[in-house]
Amino acid sequence: MAEKGPRPRRATLTTVAQAAGVSLPTVSKVVNGRGDVAPATRARIEELLAQHEYVGTSQTRPHVRLRCLNLIFDTYLNPYSMEITRGVIEAAAELDVDVVLGLSKSPIPGETWADRVVRSKREGLILVTTELSAAQRDHFAAAHVPLVLIDPINVPDDDVVSIGATNWSGALTAVNHLLQLGHTRIGAIVGNPNAVFGGARLHGYRAALSNAGLAYDPDLVRTGPVTFDAARADSLVMLQRPDRPTAVFATSDVEALGVLEAARELGIRVPDQLSVISFDDTVLARMSAPPLTVISQPFAEMGQVATQTLLQLAAGQRPASHRIELATKLVVRESTAAPSTPTEQV
Repeated sequence: MAEKGPRPRRATLTTVAQAAGVSLPTVSKVVNGRGDVAPATRARIEELLAQHEYVGTSQTRPHVRLRCLNLIFDTYLNPYSMEITRGVIEAAAELDVDVVLGLSKSPIPGETWADRVVRSKREGLILVTTELSAAQRDHFAAAHVPLVLIDPINVPDDDVVSIGATNWSGALTAVNHLLQLGHTRIGAIVGNPNAVFGGARLHGYRAALSNAGLAYDPDLVRTGPVTFDAARADSLVMLQRPDRPTAVFATSDVEALGVLEAARELGIRVPDQLSVISFDDTVLARMSAPPLTVISQPFAEMGQVATQTLLQLAAGQRPASHRIELATKLVVRESTAAPSTPTEQV
């Protein structure tokens, strides 16, 4: 029986790159179907791949199309973004879909984040707390990129599907909790009232006061960036008023921490001399001192519904509604109590 000769070595991408006189990443882009390669270079590489009978690793096993979606934020430097990410990833994993995270700031000169999303050719885009212009909306529509918004800054029109919590009724519940404890002078730290969710929470705050027969006092409402530092600075001003509030509603956990820090610096005890209630229920709310009473958002469910809705759109189906709101709930912890008497405030 004749001995078999040595098996010929399989051509590698390096072999092809050397023959074509290009870099290894350029050959890899052609193999993986990337579009950013000059046509003449692509044709030369494809010809050499055929000549060398290149067989990629993925070609040695049955091809399985990986489903993948884009999840884009305006910023990732807050616990809200982490909670939303957790919800989307958990929901996507159950549906065997991968998630690619990104920010609405493109690191590539001459290319916008919207261009990058279109070029990725994934299942679609979930866009979180980011302003969407009409031009960007049209750009995605022209490229047939399904789009779902979570807590949008703005909603261009009714053709865009958005997911959120019951912001108005959640804020109403928060202020009603303080009213039921006996508070009648209630301040508010409201981040970005021009955003859809911020405006709804401010209107819920005002509705609760109106329902209780209390006048709205604009001096007790501070608006600004949704940051710890801004909330702390605004709270220092509010809490040093001679007629300061006995309770504060903050429209996010980050802002609530700013309120707590301002109270600590002024020697105001929470909840003995000041009650604080927040909106979100991220990990910060449970780890603060004292733990925050909150209006809890269903982050995992928001991620699940956004993912399922996006995949419906990718399949050519339309959801029953362009605006989906998920229920919030009050979680009472240690940062709220009945208002103290004047002698207790000393």
